[in-house]
Amino acid sequence: MDTKNEMLRLLRGRRDGFSLEQPFYTDPDFYRVDLELIWYRDWLFVGHDCELAKPGNFFTVQVGDYPVVLVRDQKGELRAFHNSCRHRGSRVCATEKGTAAKLVCPYHQWTYELDGRLLFARQMAEGFDKSQFGLKPVACESVGGYIFICLADEPADFAPMRAMIEPYLLPHRLREAKVAFESTIVEKGNWKLVWENNRECYHCAANHPELCKTFPEAPTVTGVNGAESDPEMLAHWAKCEAAGLPSKFRIDAGGQYRATRAPLLRDAVSYTMSGKRAVQKNLSDSVSADRIGTLLLYHYPTTWNHVLGDHAVTFRVLPISATETAVTTKWLVHKDAVEGVDYDLAELIHVWTETNDQDRRIVEENAFGIKSPAYEPGPYSEEHEGGVMQFIEWYANFIEPRLADDGKPALRNVA
Repeated sequence: MDTKNEMLRLLRGRRDGFSLEQPFYTDPDFYRVDLELIWYRDWLFVGHDCELAKPGNFFTVQVGDYPVVLVRDQKGELRAFHNSCRHRGSRVCATEKGTAAKLVCPYHQWTYELDGRLLFARQMAEGFDKSQFGLKPVACESVGGYIFICLADEPADFAPMRAMIEPYLLPHRLREAKVAFESTIVEKGNWKLVWENNRECYHCAANHPELCKTFPEAPTVTGVNGAESDPEMLAHWAKCEAAGLPSKFRIDAGGQYRATRAPLLRDAVSYTMSGKRAVQKNLSDSVSADRIGTLLLYHYPTTWNHVLGDHAVTFRVLPISATETAVTTKWLVHKDAVEGVDYDLAELIHVWTETNDQDRRIVEENAFGIKSPAYEPGPYSEEHEGGVMQFIEWYANFIEPRLADDGKPALRNVA
């Protein structure tokens, strides 16, 4: 049976409140459809403005089969291009990040301006028109210090997402921050398993001793399970909004992105073993209020985030295969914060480094068990796993119409 029809059949026959059928987590053909209908068509978080602080700064990212390079041009504008030379397709930028006056393909030295124009192609035939062979652009948007790209020829309107999440982010001035540390781990599990694990704290008490010192396990924290009837959440929102920090739970109509601010446990102000500040200098010069908790920002399929008073921890999810997912974590601090003076790096990253590794093991054990011929979808906890059910509802509702559409999505050609 055709893969898309099989996916559609299984989604339409699924039980509400239950996990997905095995192929959604293991099958390479199902994975390719996920890439085609979600990853190649929707806005994806890839990094931060502060990583491209000056003209010539660049970083690269791989989305399925698409290598992409992000760069700040001579005018200070953010640009994204398919990282594929218009000569014979070689990657132009092979390193993860760097600084370059021009983008030069190492194969035959075709040279591109930072705005993508082809400047130099040696020993080509007379009449060769350089203007027809610039790097192919990728749609790129920046909001509150976060950079998103979209590989589709006709990207979805970015304005609604900007309108919702920008007010939450702007006070934290993340465009002016810096990355103190980053790490990438590969979890041997499907990207949806990575998200399912993230969307609940049902597992936290038994698996995350470091995180549980400061982050509450209450299912109301992320906003999906009755946050608006939780007195502690309501009091926290009121306090933070009085300080000029948008905090109330908001979610878009399709369930793809949402934001809220949540309190940490007791007197905790940061993700440290003591609950005390990890960075002595505030993340933002505009935010001085104490005990603002954490700003929780989610956008499927690529990012979840924690923005606190002293630092931010951002996460990027990128699929590698049907059974492998790369999770990149970045710790952001004030641009003038000095390691060894304003913060101890080991203390700053300890809680989430440990938590990430614990989650890696959890996802891998989950993936290992799902491979069993005996696996069948099981019920989620209505009390604790409302976030997981919301994610699965988003996935099913998002991909079903695209599976049912016989028209092929219009994608940019790589070369």
